[in-house]
Amino acid sequence: MVKNKFLFCALFVVALSAGTVFASKKDSDKKKGYKFTVEINNATDTVIYLGQYYNKQQYAIDTAYFDKKKKHFVFEKTRVLKPGLYFLTNNRNQLAEFTINKEPLNYKFITEDANWALHMQIKGSEENQRFLEYQHMRRDLNIRLDSAKNAMSDDDFKQFRKDMGKMLDSLNSNFLEKNPDHILSVIMKATKEIDVPIVDSLGDTLSEQQRYVYYATHYFDNMSVDNEAVLRTPPYVFYDRVERYFDQVVNGASPETICKYTDMLLEKARPAKDVFKYLVLYIAEKYLQTNIMSYDAIYVHMIEKYYTSGDAFWASPSDIDFEAKRAAVWKKLLIGEVAPELILKNEAGEWHSLYQVPNKYTLLVFWAPSCGHCATIIPPLYNFYKEYKDIYDIGTFAINTDIGPEEVEAWKKYIKEKGLDWDNYNGGEANVDWHEVYDIISTPVIYLLDQDKKIVGKKLNAVVLEKLFEVLEPEKSKIAKEQKAAKAAETETENNNK
Repeated sequence: MVKNKFLFCALFVVALSAGTVFASKKDSDKKKGYKFTVEINNATDTVIYLGQYYNKQQYAIDTAYFDKKKKHFVFEKTRVLKPGLYFLTNNRNQLAEFTINKEPLNYKFITEDANWALHMQIKGSEENQRFLEYQHMRRDLNIRLDSAKNAMSDDDFKQFRKDMGKMLDSLNSNFLEKNPDHILSVIMKATKEIDVPIVDSLGDTLSEQQRYVYYATHYFDNMSVDNEAVLRTPPYVFYDRVERYFDQVVNGASPETICKYTDMLLEKARPAKDVFKYLVLYIAEKYLQTNIMSYDAIYVHMIEKYYTSGDAFWASPSDIDFEAKRAAVWKKLLIGEVAPELILKNEAGEWHSLYQVPNKYTLLVFWAPSCGHCATIIPPLYNFYKEYKDIYDIGTFAINTDIGPEEVEAWKKYIKEKGLDWDNYNGGEANVDWHEVYDIISTPVIYLLDQDKKIVGKKLNAVVLEKLFEVLEPEKSKIAKEQKAAKAAETETENNNK
């Protein structure tokens, strides 16, 4: 893989194109492939690379060595190169981009060693001729702009820059109009922000929420996600915008809303199998790893709609079965679901039921003394419980996940030494395999249940738990904060009097 050492700027440095070469004796035996001949005057390289963009990275996909007799480099393979933006590069950070779309891939690159992009010529591709002409015109505008910067007053330069901007807009518009299917057009449109209306069709002013909904709904209108070429473009064209959509635009929306927008996007991408595959994998993995307690519902939705339905054509039956089983477990642990019953023994060997905890809220905690992360999370969680258990009426069901005989003894010793006098239970014996029922892969895992044992919080720590109670019990939360502030003031006074 070629490291990301080549900066990709808005002005594409070069444009060459290619399509498909057929080499066979019979039409039924045709093979797709490419042959790129590269002549570099005064060449100093002995090796150059053919590369492509994919998944926010630059990959070298072929290597060509300098032919001293013919004084050129040749890339030639029978493999298929799918549509997108590709590049030629070397070990000196030269980078020359070109497009591949529908033309036969048999092209000749001619340039100078000093500056590949500036001197590049091509033979054999009308599409890339148009691309290269565009680059020359845009380069000329940039040169004029740079030259004027130091030759004009500030006011004159501002007007000149505005005029140059209009000329660039005109250049882009003309190119889009004349070359709607060109890879550059796909890129231009994909990076153009949508216009959000201020008023509706009746002339009424749209609220901020209405404008947000419009933006979230139409975010991908300019992006051809049904064109597989978008996968082979620099990060800012496709990958960064997809990330921005899920990390910023819809982040904070309800799981149901995100699922709705996700389904809209995937239906639009469905004709482009590679794009559809990438997006399903990306979205499913994102919400598999989410730290937002309610967003695991999105992962469940992705698996049920796109894996168990048979849409995940890339996944093996065993992979689909694995994801389906995990989603089925998670579905029973979503916010609002009743937590599965647990019956375990306490330190004295007495059986107790999770469902019999009488408090308004129950902290269900899976942890272990040997767990390093637990050593960070459990003490402040326990302190929160001790400080606020009476205000919020909190009960506990803390399960030790170290179940070996020696580990159980270490657990008993640990809770005695640390003074963890909440309700402790040994996970060695239970009515169910809580590893599977609660998907306990690592610890700690912390849930908050209401009086009906419905899940109202998960993926918790003391800080998140405090914020959660501010939502669940706003009036009691005020009392808790007042008491905390009073206690802090009392402590400060005592310290000052010492």
